[in-house]
Amino acid sequence: MLLYHGSNLAVIKPQLVAQTRGLDFGTGFYTTTTEKQAIVFSQIVTRRRKSGVPIVSVFEIDMEMAEKSLSILKFENADIDWFRFVVANRLKAYKGDSYDIVIGAVANDAVMPSIQAFMGGFLTEEAAIISLETSNLADQACLKSESALSMLSFIKTFNATTGGHR
Repeated sequence: MLLYHGSNLAVIKPQLVAQTRGLDFGTGFYTTTTEKQAIVFSQIVTRRRKSGVPIVSVFEIDMEMAEKSLSILKFENADIDWFRFVVANRLKAYKGDSYDIVIGAVANDAVMPSIQAFMGGFLTEEAAIISLETSNLADQACLKSESALSMLSFIKTFNATTGGHR
């Protein structure tokens, strides 16, 4: 399976880097199976960091082998379990099981207002979930351990603006 990572620089050897802000699935190396999503994210990261250029790094992972040897949490939908997991991680309050890889929907700009409204006490959990049901969300795979990262094989990088492959 191909995984794409969007950033403001080329990533050939991924590393686990501690985050100062809460992310959907906690600390990890975030990827997606959708090239378009990685391109969009590379542009967002480049604007946010005000440095570099939008770059997509492409990796391959043998998911069959990963499923046999790693602890994987997979959310099929942006449902109540996904919502609770994302909220706990966004609040940096997740205390549950540890996983090598977490796979599920991206809490993107379309759904973040609902999540933030819930976290701020303005929406009930049920109302927030209802608002998610109409969203068409891209996927993400967060590799959270060195064991997971070791299963990635680097393929290539390309400039997300020009499409030029390296």
